[in-house]
Amino acid sequence: VVSAVQDPSYPVYVDTSVMLGQTGEVDAETSQFDKIVYMPCNPSNDFFPDLSAAKDADVIYFCSPNNPTGAAASREQLQELVEFAREHGSIVVFDAAYAPFVRAEGVPRSIFEIEGAKECAIEVNSFSKYAGFTGVRLGWTVVPDELRFADGSPVRNDFNRVMTTAFNGASNIVQAGGMAILDGEGAEEVEALIEYYLGNAKILRDACIAAGKKCYGGTDSPYVYVDLDGQSSWAAFEELLERAQVVTIPGAGFGPGGEGFLRLSAFAPREACLEAAERLKAAWMAAEA
Repeated sequence: VVSAVQDPSYPVYVDTSVMLGQTGEVDAETSQFDKIVYMPCNPSNDFFPDLSAAKDADVIYFCSPNNPTGAAASREQLQELVEFAREHGSIVVFDAAYAPFVRAEGVPRSIFEIEGAKECAIEVNSFSKYAGFTGVRLGWTVVPDELRFADGSPVRNDFNRVMTTAFNGASNIVQAGGMAILDGEGAEEVEALIEYYLGNAKILRDACIAAGKKCYGGTDSPYVYVDLDGQSSWAAFEELLERAQVVTIPGAGFGPGGEGFLRLSAFAPREACLEAAERLKAAWMAAEA
């Protein structure tokens, strides 16, 4: 199985392929594994990859809004992805974990808003970002009846066999928590929480801009992706940790395409974000003085 991933992207897509023995060795120079297709996503291509690189991929992992870049794919971009997958016989694994953060008009929250997606896509999601279930663990996977292997057999049959063999299901108390999130009162609380985190993201984004930094995301996503203008991710991480006592995430941790960027997260109390924003702004402005 050949997998294609956005570069940068959430590391678990690559890690699971490695754990399943579907890759070769890692290239020390590029930090890329053999037999995985890395699709660069950066400001020069509006964080949407050149899909032609994945023409031989069996599985295409795609996250929107993306972790770590914060980029949310447009309807036209997702239509291109679906058409490409159908043409080349690939299955898109669409990670919609950050869908509730989308605020822009016309930006899909689900791959199944795109015509033809049910014939080529699986969608995964969870309550981790919706409602802080990161430790509780409760998610779901949508495998459409229309999704078929080349021989015409339903993908859902194989998926169901794997899941019922390897997993006994979430506990009753966890499922009850999930149901509470979906009722009227729970949905209102989730919406308020999302708005709170988006407010944090705006604070961090505004601080970056005030310090003269190019940044992306933070509008349809809880992540702000900061361009370091040539500085390495780890060097910037260490510098900010030492000078400002602020913990950031090096972009290189999300794949070689993240080198030269930092990810800032809005998942924190408002007071902490306000303090971090001031410290980051002061550190960056002092470095430019």
